Amino acid sequence: MISYSNWSVLTVSFLVVLYLALGGVTLSAVLHLVGAQWRYEIRRLAVSLFALFPLAFVLLIILLVGGEKTFPWLNTATEHGHHLPAWHNYTFLVARQVLGMLAVMTIFWVFIKRQEVSDRSKEDQQRFHNIANWIPYTFVLYGTMIAWDFEMTLVPSWHSAIYGMQHFISNFNMFMAFLVTWIYILNTCGKLVRPVEDYVYNYLAQMMFAFTLLFIYTFFAQYLVIWYPNLPNEVDRVMGMQNGDYSVLWWSMITLKFIIPFTVLAMRRSRHSPPIILTVAASIIVGTLFERYVWISGVNGTGTIPVFAVLVIVPVLAVIGFLLVRRMMARSQLIKV
Repeated sequence: MISYSNWSVLTVSFLVVLYLALGGVTLSAVLHLVGAQWRYEIRRLAVSLFALFPLAFVLLIILLVGGEKTFPWLNTATEHGHHLPAWHNYTFLVARQVLGMLAVMTIFWVFIKRQEVSDRSKEDQQRFHNIANWIPYTFVLYGTMIAWDFEMTLVPSWHSAIYGMQHFISNFNMFMAFLVTWIYILNTCGKLVRPVEDYVYNYLAQMMFAFTLLFIYTFFAQYLVIWYPNLPNEVDRVMGMQNGDYSVLWWSMITLKFIIPFTVLAMRRSRHSPPIILTVAASIIVGTLFERYVWISGVNGTGTIPVFAVLVIVPVLAVIGFLLVRRMMARSQLIKV
């Protein structure tokens, strides 16, 4: 029997893979909509992370088949008086998650195809612009559903009006941190057919700084509302994560996702130094992994650190993801093979 602490590593892995796949297309669409000229440096690289969707879909199916291992509320869902019985319906859960991901994959794939030919004519430009308008809405709505199903409602009586926003803002910042690291590695190793210009690191660092501020704003807004009234059905989960078995991960998350990025990226010189930017990016990535794990595995404030599960699952998924993205980049002639 796999413990919930170990199984939660698989859930966290699914969320990380999913948001890397979502982030590339979302960033490209947003940069297009705001008219950022530097989008041409990274947009094809960013959307190549779409290749991770098949891996995310396989992980989703495994988690859904896992049933009670993934969703602790499932064994009490049929009891009288269960909180949110319509939402906590397993058939509805499976349907909305599978159909939701397939719909998002379709919309994002259309975006990628239209981006490839967007400079061909004015008609193609308009078609591309039209689909780009839908991407941010899709990201927010789908990200909110993911937040509710895989984190917020793991404790059926616990919910927060701002949790969906906190979830996808945090994960998008993780994507930005991954992207700047990935671009730097490809540039340094000379793998790109057309290297990314150095000034792009500054722009990505500014976005990481902005999303760090958005993250702490949504985090504190939620925390303050929960802490101030001190209602047991709301505060117990947060206090359990903060003071329970995962308190080290909780406070490390605050340091890695806010204190370090804020104090470093607030200085202009730091945002122009790739080594410093990469250090902050690593801090954000690790902090986000801690955050996701604590919210999922620490629902009751108890649990063990899943060292073995991390050492087994993470490397396997990392290799599979690398091969999928590398194949798509090679087909798009973005890297030297």
